[in-house]
Amino acid sequence: MKEVKYILAWLIGINTLLIDAQTLSGNFASMAGEWVRFGTFQGIQSPVLDSARIDVNGAFSFTFKTDKPAIGYLVTAENKPYFLILDKNEKIQLKGERLTLTEGVTVLEGRQNQAFGIYAAEHPRREQALSAWGFLEKIYSRDSLFSVQKTPSVAIQTEKARIAREDQDFIAKLPFEWYLRWYLPIRRLVSDVSTIAQYRTEEIPKTISTFRKMDYCDERLFRSGLLKDAIESHFWLLENSGGSLDIVYREMKISIDSMLLHLVKNESRLNEVTDYLFDLLERHSLFQASEYLALKVLNESSCTLNSDLAKQLETYRAMKKGNIAPDIEFKVNVRNSQTNIKKLSDIKSKYTLVVFGAGWCETCKDELPKISNLYPKWKAKGLEVVFISLDETKEAFERFSQPFPFISYCDYGKWNGPVVTSYFVFGTPTLFLLDAKREIVLRPVSVTQMDTWVDWYLK
Repeated sequence: MKEVKYILAWLIGINTLLIDAQTLSGNFASMAGEWVRFGTFQGIQSPVLDSARIDVNGAFSFTFKTDKPAIGYLVTAENKPYFLILDKNEKIQLKGERLTLTEGVTVLEGRQNQAFGIYAAEHPRREQALSAWGFLEKIYSRDSLFSVQKTPSVAIQTEKARIAREDQDFIAKLPFEWYLRWYLPIRRLVSDVSTIAQYRTEEIPKTISTFRKMDYCDERLFRSGLLKDAIESHFWLLENSGGSLDIVYREMKISIDSMLLHLVKNESRLNEVTDYLFDLLERHSLFQASEYLALKVLNESSCTLNSDLAKQLETYRAMKKGNIAPDIEFKVNVRNSQTNIKKLSDIKSKYTLVVFGAGWCETCKDELPKISNLYPKWKAKGLEVVFISLDETKEAFERFSQPFPFISYCDYGKWNGPVVTSYFVFGTPTLFLLDAKREIVLRPVSVTQMDTWVDWYLK
């Protein structure tokens, strides 16, 4: 009897899998013999689910299971993805010449993907028309030669409203349960940012407000492939909205607060989004905003941060601009032409750049020689350099630091060395610019930024 129950359960399970399984197939005659990869999105990541070689007739197919709607992608060696709606009970069949020639791809089966294809073709043309009419509208409202012509001005406003309404009506007519109905407005928001910043600046406040209302924990956003784009577009628009740097930082703090309202309720999303946003702000040298984010998240007691992110953010609490950096005692293994220098506080210069790096760090292999080349110029302007190595052996340390003309020190402790831990270093290269009192003046993200600072402030 148990065997019969087991067989029945197995058969039911197989039947359920067959019912839930979905297929994606295509026929692209000119792509015969090429490989195509099929994947989807999980937050910032875009894992590949499967890959297949297109047969001699140009055909390929994938079988997959989607428990929740998502955006998928097909990509070939040309690395230009073709995006798809993956939803329950939607079999997808494509045909065309090449996947990269999206305007020539026909969706033979799959209602959401058919609608997606229509919108993807029409929306950019509507946006181009809106920008063109917006340009003419400014001429007819600001130029004295045309501002007296009321009829064309009214006609332009009417046509702009019609185009916008047409776009909204397309989405409103989609079945309410379709993932596409949620997805298209978010995709439009992200894709229109650069156009709005350049040609439709009157829409900037509304667009920023829409970004701030987004729930960055939303499962639909997590599966959309738009999470990274939404974060980047949001803060790019703030940075390029035409305000002063003080206004930009003020607005970024408001946006960070709005994002954290939802994120603090989901630890995994908080870690993923914060990690990416923090890196984005650092890369753009928006240090006030990255410091605000770090302190805001560290002070949030309701969530647990993963250890790497916590260390990264902790550097901003312990090593933020204005704090006094720990002194460094050069006990052993120091390459130093100045025999009287026994510790960092012995250095008598206007500024000191402390650089953490290692011979095993690929970026350091590029950045440290640049510092070495710039060192004579920097030193002549009152800037000293101290290199703290995270190498693990004397041979590795000396091999890497031998060409450097500045003080180099290593305790072979790598990440657990006393200097590294006291400076809360979590990655290499890491740079700290200190003044004569060891107050942290700047945390440069590159040698180029450091050199620009020298040229600007140490004239």
